Amino acid sequence: MTAPHATPGPIDAVQGLLADAGVLARRLREVLAQLTGDPVELDELIRRTAVARRTVEDLLAAIGPDLETTGSAHRIAPRARDRYREHFALDESPAPAGAAQLALMREFIEGGPEPAAALDHVTATPETALRRAEWLRDNYDLRGANVLCLGDHDLASLALGLVAPSVSVTVVDVDERILQHIDAVSAERGFGVRTLHADLRFGLPPVLEGWADLVFTDPPYTPEGIGLFATRAAECLAGPQSRLLVAYGYSPRTPALGHKVQQELLRLGMVFEAILPRFHRYFGAQAIGSASDLYVCQPTAHTRKLALRQAPGIYTHGPQSVEAREAAAPPEFLAAIGERLGSPVTALHEPGWTRPGRRQPSVHDLRSDPGPWLLRMLLAANADRVGFVVGNNHPDITSERAQRALSELVAAKYRLRFHRSTPDAKHAVVVAELVEPDSAAGHLLQRAHGKLGNVWREGLIAHVDPELTKRAAKERIAALAPVPDDLDLRLIDLPRHRIEELLPHL
Repeated sequence: MTAPHATPGPIDAVQGLLADAGVLARRLREVLAQLTGDPVELDELIRRTAVARRTVEDLLAAIGPDLETTGSAHRIAPRARDRYREHFALDESPAPAGAAQLALMREFIEGGPEPAAALDHVTATPETALRRAEWLRDNYDLRGANVLCLGDHDLASLALGLVAPSVSVTVVDVDERILQHIDAVSAERGFGVRTLHADLRFGLPPVLEGWADLVFTDPPYTPEGIGLFATRAAECLAGPQSRLLVAYGYSPRTPALGHKVQQELLRLGMVFEAILPRFHRYFGAQAIGSASDLYVCQPTAHTRKLALRQAPGIYTHGPQSVEAREAAAPPEFLAAIGERLGSPVTALHEPGWTRPGRRQPSVHDLRSDPGPWLLRMLLAANADRVGFVVGNNHPDITSERAQRALSELVAAKYRLRFHRSTPDAKHAVVVAELVEPDSAAGHLLQRAHGKLGNVWREGLIAHVDPELTKRAAKERIAALAPVPDDLDLRLIDLPRHRIEELLPHL
């Protein structure tokens, strides 16, 4: 005979409401905190907490037998008050950031890489980084929340680590230097920050789709930049209780630009829940008064459907700007590349690494590569021979040391040849020739879009020990992996420094 299900008590019912509210549960905790004091009229309770009447009524109904009502005034019964305070941590009051935290934040920023000119970075002040983190902590329930930073050259993730150490933060950035710095600080300080590599123009790591309760971004201040970053954020939002927070500023002299940017957010079905003026301060960006506003955006039911892809040019100036389009390659340019590749070239292919490349000779146009594209294309491509046209000052080819580092990183998959000043003095050609995989590393490099743990297990059995069972291989991998959490990710989504750390363990 099956035992009857126990009827949930008031604590469980209230906990269910808080779980449904997600990061917005902090508002319900404020209602509960008010109810642990003297009896309060319903109208006054709504005014004090600014929570909608129906939501308050649902909470009162959930408290049920633990609620004491006199006329139209309510409070949690004294016999249950301590249980509610303890279970829902109602007496916790986070302290504001102090001088020690500000000093650490300043140290994190000063110890990080210089702003990337090619990516139009302007650094926020340490005070701003902490203000952002405190605002998130004080306005949302971060217990068990997933926070995503789309781009983090201002190190908002590390600021969150200082003021809300238990929060789970993921950073996505195209700048390998930023990701390495965040990883190093997080490891030293014990912060719960995960870093992933992506250029948002070419997509997101699939693991982030529908993952985030809160997304924070300080994107390029163009309509295209805001549109692209907001679109990617919309793909990551977990549901209607999630929120997108955007730093954006424009000069009062150019309100039309501000209108265009706001239209990009509205086009995605976003609602402006709040706009906090001059919330952020920067070293630079004087055209907008070295300040920007904080936009708090609520998604609607149509937001995910409206998340359309954006144009690739997104920055306000520099080689990645909207205006900086590479001209089509002339025939003589293509002919010179074909000589290096050993086969005719009729066109240059656009970059992109969201899907494996085809197994046919091709040449990819990386003349606008801000730095990381070349490695990502080497991971994505699976052609027997493939070429890449890059700038002659590309960081992976400007010195023998840099060339050797890239060659060694992909050696189990591709043999590289570097042709500087080809086809002209401004450009270079990198030719990659496929090698037969004879190791787990080669197996993994040729399957960079697969789940890392699964592909590594297959490679271990295929190239190292055919007698291994899948279970034994999985256990061996778990013991060898330098970052166990990476086993659920794709190789192509890992920052470069973690790929370099991983491959010697294969």
